[in-house]
Parts: sequence; structure tokens; C-alpha cells
Amino acid sequence: MRVRIIAIALIVTAASALAAQDSAPTAADQSKILALEHAWNVAEANKDTKALDLLIDNTLVYVDYDGTYMGRADFLASAKAPSLQPAEIVNESTTVHMYGTAAVVTGVYREKGKANGKAYLRRGRFTDTWLYLNNTWKCVASQSTLISH
Repeated sequence: MRVRIIAIALIVTAASALAAQDSAPTAADQSKILALEHAWNVAEANKDTKALDLLIDNTLVYVDYDGTYMGRADFLASAKAPSLQPAEIVNESTTVHMYGTAAVVTGVYREKGKANGKAYLRRGRFTDTWLYLNNTWKCVASQSTLISH
């Protein structure tokens, strides 16, 4: 009986260790998330709300550079607003911090375009939180803060 208990304990321990290894973040996960960040910028610059919809979760919490709070629907509506015409959105100094099936991306972005017919150039720090949900990475939270050029 004692040998069985020890054997079962060893099997459970080994299975837990293997499961932990399978969910350990990899360099491929980091690369994938950086590619998703780039896809977000391209989609937003092109007003491609269908592509943005694939990148964000239904529970998205978005805080824009001016403090505006938006959920998913509000964010998608703002991305396609005709008054905003981004020409380019580029990330700089981007780092991915992995936490199992969660990732926090920090970095600096530069955006230029026209808003209400007037040219603008913005530079800000951002933090995006991604979760691995249903076999895909989805952004669940995003926040940006303007910094000087």
C-alpha cells in the first residue's frame, strides 16, 4: 500500500512538472506577440476594424493617451472614426514580459497623421496585456501615456 501511494505521488509530481513545461513561455510566444503588436499598428493605421477585432478580446479595457476609457465597442468605433486619419503607427523599445499564458508588453509608440484635418505627431509609452485564450493570443487591456517628442 505504501509503495502504491509513493508511486502515485511520483506520477502526479511528474505529470505536474510536464504540464508546467508545456505552458512555459517560449521565445516563439514572445515573437508572436510582437508580431501581433505590429499587426495592431498596421490595422489601426489602415482603419481595418475587422483585423483589430481579431486581436482584442470582448472584455478589452482601453485607456487612451488622453485618459479616455473605452471598452471593445468604443475602441473599434474610435478606430474607424473619419475624423482620425493615422498615417503611421510605429513601436520602439518594445519588451515582452511573459507570465505563463499572460504577457505584458511595454514600449514606446510614435504615431502621425491627421485629426479633424490637422496634422499631429504623438509619442507615448504603452502597456498592453495579452492572454492566451482558446488557443490564440488576445489583448485584454491597453493603456498609453503621452511623452515629449
